[in-house]
Amino acid sequence: MALQNLKGRVAFIFEEDDFDVDQIVGVKNIKIQDLDELAGLAMQSYDPDFASQVRPGDIIVGGINFGYGHPHYPPMKALRHLGIAGVVAESFSPGYWRGEISMGFPQCSCPGIRKAVKRWDEIEVDWAEGVIRNLSQDTQIAFEPLALSDAMMLEAGGLLPYLKNNPAN
Repeated sequence: MALQNLKGRVAFIFEEDDFDVDQIVGVKNIKIQDLDELAGLAMQSYDPDFASQVRPGDIIVGGINFGYGHPHYPPMKALRHLGIAGVVAESFSPGYWRGEISMGFPQCSCPGIRKAVKRWDEIEVDWAEGVIRNLSQDTQIAFEPLALSDAMMLEAGGLLPYLKNNPAN
């Protein structure tokens, strides 16, 4: 089984480096567990219309060390609940990366991505070819390949399904 390509619009570009994902829902809301409530709070300080504009399959683009800080799950759960299919960033904080890959949420490290896309461009992450195609601009950029273990976890749907299907590991 091969990892399914991501194909969607760039729903938002975080220009700042060392972005703390807690800011997506606001630190004061980090303990909220209700996904509908979290999704309603998502991105309010960046784009109040975000929830009404995002579509299933859309992708978030981030900067260097995306996910910096404490890797809390509620902000990304809120984005997934809204339909965000994955994150492409210049690079990732290791704790954030591991947590989201373990949850089965696709991540792609691609130096130069912020300059290669604009908000609402349609892009495709082609895992087999190792490129991100900007379908709106007819360009492409290479990305860093996933580690085999990360690819296997994503294909399985996360760490727990991976372990259940591979008990010898």
